[in-house]
Amino acid sequence: MNEISKIDRALDEVLVHLGTMVLRLASPQVTKSAEERNALMQSVNQYAACAARSGDPRVHQLKTELQSTLKPRLRLVASR
Repeated sequence: MNEISKIDRALDEVLVHLGTMVLRLASPQVTKSAEERNALMQSVNQYAACAARSGDPRVHQLKTELQSTLKPRLRLVASR
């Protein structure tokens, strides 16, 4: 059982690093085109699928942050 918990912790670490990289790519300065946004959407969805079974709170926090990057950014428009 000890070996399984070591593997689980190692996978969680990999997910944390992967999530951090994808979060950097989620920046509007990096993903500008529609094709890049689609690729980001696929990466976030795949990350969420992998993170679903993790027990590490960091992984779940990153999943939440990544999923929020897919939501459209609202702009305040004032009319006269």
